Amino acid sequence: MFIQTERTPNPATLKFLPGCPVMESKTANFTDSQAAQRSPLATALFGIDGISGVFLGSDFITVTKTDDKDWDIMKPQILGAIMEHFQSGKPVISEPADAAATGEGSAEGSISAQIKELIDTRVRPAVAQDGGDIIFKGFENGVVYLHMQGACSGCPSSTATLKHGIENMLRYYIPEVTEVRAID
Repeated sequence: MFIQTERTPNPATLKFLPGCPVMESKTANFTDSQAAQRSPLATALFGIDGISGVFLGSDFITVTKTDDKDWDIMKPQILGAIMEHFQSGKPVISEPADAAATGEGSAEGSISAQIKELIDTRVRPAVAQDGGDIIFKGFENGVVYLHMQGACSGCPSSTATLKHGIENMLRYYIPEVTEVRAID
C-alpha cells in the first residue's frame, strides 16, 4: 500500500491519501480521542502522541498535530497506523454519526438551499483539496454561519478564505447575504 502525503495551508495539518476510499458518504471530524471512539482508524491515530485532530474525507485523512511535536518524527508513525488499519479490514467508522452532527436542517428557505448548493458545488471541492471540509450551519439576518473542519479548522488562511473567497462569492450570487462567519 502506498500512501501519499500532501502539505495543507495549515502548517499543523498534513493530508494523507491512502489510494482507496476512506468515507463512502459525508465526512467525520474528531477533535479528541473521546470523540474518536466510533472510528477504529481515528482511535489508532489518536494513540500517537501529539495528535490533536483527525478528519476523514472521501479519499483522504487529515491529521493535526500539537505545536510541540515535529512532523519528521510523527509522519512515519501516522503512515504506519493508516497502513495497519486498512490492511486489518476494520471499518473506518463502526457506528453512524448523529444526524445533528451533519449540520442539515429540516425545513429551510430557498436562500438557505441556494447557499448550500453553492457551498456543495463550488466551495467544498476546493476545501477538500486542502484536506478539510466546510459545513453550512445556518443563515440568519443576512449572515451565513459555517463550520470549518479538518485542515481548515485553525488554519491561518481560513479567515481570508471565508471573508475574501466564500463571502464575496455568496454575496455575488445571493444579494441577501451580507456576511459570512465561522463558528466552532
